[in-house]
Amino acid sequence: MNILVLCPHFAPDVAPTGVVMTAIGTELAARGHRLHVVTSLPWYRHHRVEVGWEGQLVRIEDRSWGRITRLHPFPTDKSNIPARALAFGGFTALASLEGLLTRSRPDVVLAMSPPLTLGLAGWSVARSRRVPFVFNIQDVFPDVAVELGLLTDTRVIAAASWLERATYRRADAVTVLSEDLARNVVDKLASGPRPLEADEAASRVHVIPNFVDTERIVAAPRDNDYRREFGLGDRTVVMYAGNVGFSQSLDLVLAAARAMVDRTDVVFVINGGGTARPTLEADAAGLDNVVFVDMQPAERLPEVLAAADLHLVPLRKGLARASVPSKLYSILAAGRPVLAAVDPGTEVARTLAAAEAGRAVPPDDPEAFVAALEELLDGPDVLTAMGAAGRRFVEAWASPAAVAASYEALFEQLIAARSRHPVGLAR
Repeated sequence: MNILVLCPHFAPDVAPTGVVMTAIGTELAARGHRLHVVTSLPWYRHHRVEVGWEGQLVRIEDRSWGRITRLHPFPTDKSNIPARALAFGGFTALASLEGLLTRSRPDVVLAMSPPLTLGLAGWSVARSRRVPFVFNIQDVFPDVAVELGLLTDTRVIAAASWLERATYRRADAVTVLSEDLARNVVDKLASGPRPLEADEAASRVHVIPNFVDTERIVAAPRDNDYRREFGLGDRTVVMYAGNVGFSQSLDLVLAAARAMVDRTDVVFVINGGGTARPTLEADAAGLDNVVFVDMQPAERLPEVLAAADLHLVPLRKGLARASVPSKLYSILAAGRPVLAAVDPGTEVARTLAAAEAGRAVPPDDPEAFVAALEELLDGPDVLTAMGAAGRRFVEAWASPAAVAASYEALFEQLIAARSRHPVGLAR
């Protein structure tokens, strides 16, 4: 089949969602499908178009399996919400136009959120081509922005919520990463203006988890070039690796570093970049047990993960119900334990409990976080056992090929349904 993919990032961009979509696309191509990927020029690492990619509004690459059309993302500071909204609008308009003008007639359209506005592009293209529209949700918006306090204007929140529900209703299927996100979307489909019946709402939402590449990420020795390059030596490394933004409670890491400043055998590493990093570095001034490392190339991820003895996954209150950090599964694949600060009963907490691969404490609670961390660090054998248990757990997790097969089956189901009821499915 011909698949039109609208997504904000694609290799060589290093955004986690780009890694996910690249792997899914690669596997779909390996299964014999043709793809037209409409995405942005690489920009995630520094929030500006990467060197060598500047100077063009649109760049086209033909591949053996189809085409990649890269559009200018109009990058802005993540903290500037009005500017970011305009950037998303500009990118969405270009993506819609490209999708409408594509010469390869798609059999199905797959669009990814965030940004939420790409759902509009996906729906408009699918409607014009009279083909199914699948909306992939990585994070639930505007919930995340509201929880973080980035959206406070009630009119803007109402408009974003209307757009969210309207796009869900117009999608032939909505795919999410976890049961938490599924309940969130089903509840919205079954409530508000023009609600769907509960059974129809539930049938519209499909859980297709992200994957982990257990062949690329393995349980490697902790003594590696990363440790040597950044002077970590043989100390116990407690690491946060990922985006340094508003979603992460990285103040907990600094609270732990202050509480354990006398433990010369422990060092805290914050590996990554983002809007919150300058403030975080200023707050960490004088803490000799905190090391900041810039985001590393994607090919170095297995080494970065292996360098730590314990990884941290801290999310602010409420966010674990609207977002599932993909880094969790990569950490477990690397055979390393996790300390998470997340809402109780959510996907991250349930996974760690089921895998026996770490601990979860309530979000935004420095006292509980520090107490759990000290307990874990005082049991190195326990950390080793947790890491091994996590590795065993993800070895049975969905592979990229299995996830692609799930999307293929969903596409085929929707195409068959539309062929039987072409009028009823047109929205």
